[in-house]
Amino acid sequence: MSFSLPDHWVWDFWLADDGTQFHLFFLHAPRSLKDPDLRHRNARIGHAVSGDLVTWKFLGGTFEPGPAGSFDGSATWTGSVVRGPDGLWRMFYTGSMFPSLTASTNIETIGVATSPDLMAWTKQPGPILTADPRWYETLGSSSWPEEAWRDPWVYADASGEGWHMLVTARANHGPDEGRGVIAHAISSDLVHWEAAPPLSTPQTGFGHLEVPQVVEIDGHIILLFCCNSPRLANARKGQIGGIWTAPAASPTGPFDIAQATLLVDERFYAGRLVQDRSGRWVLLGFDMSEPGGIFRGGISDPMPVVWNGRELVLEYSPEAAS
Repeated sequence: MSFSLPDHWVWDFWLADDGTQFHLFFLHAPRSLKDPDLRHRNARIGHAVSGDLVTWKFLGGTFEPGPAGSFDGSATWTGSVVRGPDGLWRMFYTGSMFPSLTASTNIETIGVATSPDLMAWTKQPGPILTADPRWYETLGSSSWPEEAWRDPWVYADASGEGWHMLVTARANHGPDEGRGVIAHAISSDLVHWEAAPPLSTPQTGFGHLEVPQVVEIDGHIILLFCCNSPRLANARKGQIGGIWTAPAASPTGPFDIAQATLLVDERFYAGRLVQDRSGRWVLLGFDMSEPGGIFRGGISDPMPVVWNGRELVLEYSPEAAS
């Protein structure tokens, strides 16, 4: 395992590259909570750096949640980091607010923090983007226990015309269990964001499509996302979940989720594709569980991936990479 903390669980993460170091931003919560399910409402964003994606130096935390009752008053969840044309780094992250101290119901929205150097972060007033009921499910409109609007993945438009954000969300129509979609938002300046229709269709086998990322490898546009076994739906119900890939017509879709294939099973989760210093594409994921199902937490060693002519696959097994 490449990165872990002895006294904290470590799970979802995202990366930024300043040209010299890789910056790892990750969710963590203290093991003193005893129950790993409690980590979600106690999540904070940590920071580590590495020159090779293998040996990491832990730098501590980034910023705290907001005051009680605010959009990120319970926890700060998964996001992404980009550098704008003004040279400022922006971390788009999920704010989570649990209205009850005991119930799992929560509302998720998108916030942003800025930094000149990836080290010192200043949260901006938020939220900057919420689930738009024209296309997306909101809390109470189905049996789903949350308002799913999380895991923002931000990237520049290929033509240089603005920015795109992918979001884990759910459609506002159809049978509850299969409503998972990739939501879309657009911005001209990284500051003002507008929700747009989803880039995928619901009822393709997933209750949610978590931690989305879009990359181009060997001329092929690939959507990476995650869904665990309990949230598989429709014809995929009863199968094994994990880290998935789906083909895309362009970096802004449409994403053909019906053609999604499993890249690695749910021993690993929240996968991210990144190029190492040699230019090789590798997959990192967090370690989901130990034998017997005990939640482990920690970031895997890099797992090389290759395009086999039909789809993205691991170059060799996760066991060989660990």
